[in-house]
Amino acid sequence: MESLLPFVLFAFVASITPGPTNILVLSHSSRSGLYATLPIILGACMAAALIVLAVGLGVGETLLRFPLVQQAMVWCGVLWLSWLAWQIFSSPPPALDVAAPRDKGLNVFSAATLQLINPKVWMMALAVVSVFVGDGDKTLRVMVLTLLFLLVSLPCMTFWALLGLGTARVLSSPQALKRMNQVLACLLLISAWLPVMV
Repeated sequence: MESLLPFVLFAFVASITPGPTNILVLSHSSRSGLYATLPIILGACMAAALIVLAVGLGVGETLLRFPLVQQAMVWCGVLWLSWLAWQIFSSPPPALDVAAPRDKGLNVFSAATLQLINPKVWMMALAVVSVFVGDGDKTLRVMVLTLLFLLVSLPCMTFWALLGLGTARVLSSPQALKRMNQVLACLLLISAWLPVMV
């Protein structure tokens, strides 16, 4: 267990750095508030942790044997993220009135599904297993790493939700919020297409 601290640092960097899920959480919390975003955070983090568990228990080796499946996952992820970026870009400005109905946007199922087709999550899970599992009781070690990853990723994603909430408070007009969402949509589009263009 001497590699737990490096793993925690790895999980922190993997979870806190900007990526498609972080941008979606930021955008959703700026439109719908923190409490509406918490289930999305939980769904995304649980799905990512389950992918780490599945890869650690052998799915990763199977996935590496089928490059066509990897390609299909990449393109499904890119196309779905592109569609989400368009939804964010073209959405009407959020209502600033607290009593106004909030936009539902992303839901728990969508957030979990995003992780399942997000190549970044699978590559991160493969890195976790190849670098941090080591020898000995692999099943126990994979379960510990999965739990640690979940415990690290939850506050990191919540940070992005709080950032979105703070941004929504600073931007005091619907037009400013709309422009922010358009910028976030462009960042999401770039983060979706950059890995396949490189």
